[in-house]
Order: sequence, then C-alpha cells, then structure tokens
Amino acid sequence: MADLNADFEAAVANSKKLSQRPDNATLLKIYGLYKQATIGDNAEKKPGFGDMIGRAKWDAWNGLKGTGSEDAKKQYIELIQSLS
Repeated sequence: MADLNADFEAAVANSKKLSQRPDNATLLKIYGLYKQATIGDNAEKKPGFGDMIGRAKWDAWNGLKGTGSEDAKKQYIELIQSLS
C-alpha cells in the first residue's frame, strides 16, 4: 500500500509536468479519478445548469461511484503514465 501511495503521489506530480495538455475528456477523467482516489464516492450536490464546468467535473467524479480508492489510484497512475 505504501508503494501504491508513493506511486500515486509521483503520478500527481507528473500530471502537472505533462509535455502536452490532454484533451478535455482526458482532463475530466484525471479529475474524477483523483477525487475518487482521495475522497471516495461523490456526495456533493450536483451544480446547476449555469455551471457547465462544475457539472462536467461532478459527472466525471460521480461516474466512478463504487470504485475503491486503490483501484482509482491504480487507474490514475496508469493514465498519467500513458500520457507521459
């Protein structure tokens, strides 16, 4: 588990140093996986129609409901490695 956490932290740091900015769909996946890995299932209220970015982020995170923290960390690490 300590290795997974260290790998996850390294992936978070690497996500800020990607050579190219990922497309919006990939950025939303990164966001959702990060939130699921660090917080767990989304329990926040869905943003209103006026907040399109907030809604997209909420949907990305909420779509991962039920995914365990370890699984989300592994998926996050794999995704960042594939983009590096």
